[in-house]
Amino acid sequence: MYSMTSDLPATINAAASGTWTLGDRTVHRIGFGTMRLPQTGPALTPDAVPRDRDQAIAVLRRAVELGVNHIDTAAFYFSPLRSANELINRALAPYPDDLVIATKVGPARGLDGSWEEHARTPERLRAQVEENLRQLGRDHLDLVNLRILGTDSIAERFGALAELQKAGLIRHLGLSNIRPHHLAEARDIAPVVCVQNPYGIGASAEQDEVLRLCGEQGIAFVPFYAIAGAGRERGTGAAGTGEPPQVEAVAKAHGVSAAQVRLAWTLHRGPHVLAIPGTGDLAHLADNIAAGALHLSADDLALLNAAHAG
Repeated sequence: MYSMTSDLPATINAAASGTWTLGDRTVHRIGFGTMRLPQTGPALTPDAVPRDRDQAIAVLRRAVELGVNHIDTAAFYFSPLRSANELINRALAPYPDDLVIATKVGPARGLDGSWEEHARTPERLRAQVEENLRQLGRDHLDLVNLRILGTDSIAERFGALAELQKAGLIRHLGLSNIRPHHLAEARDIAPVVCVQNPYGIGASAEQDEVLRLCGEQGIAFVPFYAIAGAGRERGTGAAGTGEPPQVEAVAKAHGVSAAQVRLAWTLHRGPHVLAIPGTGDLAHLADNIAAGALHLSADDLALLNAAHAG
């Protein structure tokens, strides 16, 4: 937790991060990602250790109590005995009217947790959408992101989701893990309300370009791994280890953690930037949400931008 001399307010609420509109839905810019929720330790591995169910449910409920109204999930977020979607359903249904649940399709895992070939056909993508509907207990999905690998055309896959949107199964569409040309290709087919890409201090110039394009086109940019450094993408290392000196200096000046500085810097990259930090710990949850209220000065941003540029 942050110290008593922290620059953060005593009252923690995601509303302090500001708002952005996903299609016709307004969300707070600090949300919650559920990848870490079904297990402790490394995520998305066949031997993941299931998290205590009551603890996971308590974290979800507390997130909503603290103003989170944007939750990111996927049917492939599971460990033995635990599924992120099932936990969301158990913790939050009947869902608050202002809650936006974003999921993603494309990646696939077998029942044993091993990775399978990405869904590329309309039939497989529809099956994944229907599985998310079943697990979440909903008759439509607020937002579905098409997550891809590689650089080839996404027209057939995104077009398949656009057809499901027309059929009423999906409210809004987004993209994940894309290159700049994918955004233009998708927008020729249907409106795109968000892009989820890896981003944080030290991200590549290409990711900066995607962030810029989204801002110019009024599209939400939703970074994942915003707290993690290189090599920690799957939660295999502790955030805050081996931090650049600029990050440590700003954290010390504000009496906050390096992770909170990373989140705050990400939000300062533009009003269209949302954050979806994930955790299975109540204290870390409060820290992450509090970071949405951290104001960084021009000097702070200059230091952090230098760290970003490397």
